[in-house]
Amino acid sequence: MIWYENLYIGESIPKKDAKIRRLKRKIEHRAGLPDIYIIILCRYGSGLLEIIPARELPQKHYPVHRMYVVGLARGYKESLRTAADIVTDVYRQTGGFEIRGFVLKQKQKAGDRI
Repeated sequence: MIWYENLYIGESIPKKDAKIRRLKRKIEHRAGLPDIYIIILCRYGSGLLEIIPARELPQKHYPVHRMYVVGLARGYKESLRTAADIVTDVYRQTGGFEIRGFVLKQKQKAGDRI
């Protein structure tokens, strides 16, 4: 699982670094958090984003190592709002909807590699 440096966080998740690190660790270890949703870059086709309930991650069919997480939210409605915020932010900064390209460009600017 790869985490976006400028992770988008839903309104109801505390913005404290320690709490976010703890939440990330639980997600990475497939703790199956009941009301947490992760927002990832779409892995298939030409989609923009995927919203996945963290409670489903313990299932074997999720290839967690291929997931690029760009957002976290509590509850499905909040995950939709957070995904919309991501799309809106990318559009405002680039004039387009190429979220994958935007995120990867940001990562390269930071000097990181995927």
